[in-house]
Parts: sequence; structure tokens; C-alpha cells
Amino acid sequence: MAKPPATAKPRYQRVLVKLSGEALAGAKGYGIDLGVIDPIAKDIAKPRPWGWKFASVVGGGNIYRGLMAAEGGMDRARADYMGMLATVMNALALQTAIERAGPTARVLSAIPMPTVCEPYIRDKALDHLAKGRVVIFAGGTGNPFFTTDTAAALRAAEMDCQALFKATQVDGVYSADPAKDPNATRYDRLTYGDVLKQDLKIMDGAAIALARDSRIPIIVFSIKGQTGLALELQGKGSSTTIDGGEGI
Repeated sequence: MAKPPATAKPRYQRVLVKLSGEALAGAKGYGIDLGVIDPIAKDIAKPRPWGWKFASVVGGGNIYRGLMAAEGGMDRARADYMGMLATVMNALALQTAIERAGPTARVLSAIPMPTVCEPYIRDKALDHLAKGRVVIFAGGTGNPFFTTDTAAALRAAEMDCQALFKATQVDGVYSADPAKDPNATRYDRLTYGDVLKQDLKIMDGAAIALARDSRIPIIVFSIKGQTGLALELQGKGSSTTIDGGEGI
């Protein structure tokens, strides 16, 4: 196979991408849209010639949202566990799409279910990455009251990732909702402190604080459209970087 041009080389060699359940639902708003998952899987397969290591944390909001169920009167802890099970379904769908695109993928769940996927063990996950496999983390942190954003920051730190990519429906962080305010401006860069101080709701506070303490930059980008993830990995896309540098 011919070696791809050097200009296409990803800017990070070990990354974690956080995919929300809502993103996997696409325009349908519920369930799993294969038209959304397949382009993501193809983007994941592209940078393999450089020994690139890829991990992902998936949410479950397209199937079940524990917080909404709790607001409706269900016990919060039980509702959160149900939401964690939904993330396993999404992880298995993503695994299938990735393996169709080429790479070998493994699903590791914080809630043990050995007949379906592997239990999360840090050393095992690191071994999968070292062997060039895509690692998909499901089950959140395995504990209620913690979001999958926090799970993403935690796993990124545990896997020694160089960056955490947060997939959203818009191409970065804006001063206001761009769907409602035509004058909203996109920030190219923010600090962790900016996000926490202004309560920008990009990720929950625990996730931002953990990324800050682990010195892991967060890149917020749009998952819409094919090659979106691939462009971001090469530093060519439109996004917002959250790190410890100068903010707004």
C-alpha cells in the first residue's frame, strides 16, 4: 500500500473521541442512524498507517436518558444504570461499523457483562491500544450520578491520551446558541477556567476539571458530515480548543 502524504498525518497519535447518544441518532432523534455511524467508522480507519491509537466513549441518550427518567420520578441511581446499559448497545453498533471499515475493535464495559463484551480493565485496554485495536468504552464510569462526559475525561487520562475530541452538533463553542442567535460567534480557543467560570455547558464541570488536572486539551467539533473527524485529527477542521492557554 502506498504511504499517504505526510500532510495528512494526524496532529495527535493517541486520542479519545466522546460520542453522544444523540449524535449517533442523527436526524432521527432516537435510535441508531447507520448513516451517521458509518462515516465516523471510516474516519477512524484512515490514520492507521501512522500507528495512531484511538479510543472512544459513547453515550446512551438516543436510547435512554437516566436524568430525564429521574426527573419523572424514577430512582436516580437505577435510572442511571439503565442509561449505562444503553451505552453498551451503542458501543456494539459502533464496533460493528468500525470493523466493517477495517480496524479491529473491542468494547470494554465498566459494568461487567462477559457474554456481550469485555469488562473494563485498564491494563487490558492499554494492551488493545498497543496492538492497534480501537477501544470503545461503554457503561460510563460504572457508577450512577456521573455523566459519560466525566467517563470520557477519566478514560482519556487513564489511557494517556494526548487529546479528547468532543463531538457535537455544531462546529465548536459559541457565545450563544447559533441556532437561535444569528450574531453568535464561535471561539477558536478557551481555557478550562473560561468554561467553568462562564458555565458554558460544553461538558460537565467534573469532566472539565479532570481534563484540566490531566492537562488534556478538549477539541469541540461537529460530527455532522463525512470526514469531519478526519479533518479535526489533521488540525484542518473548524472547532474550538479548550486547554490551559490564553482564553477569551
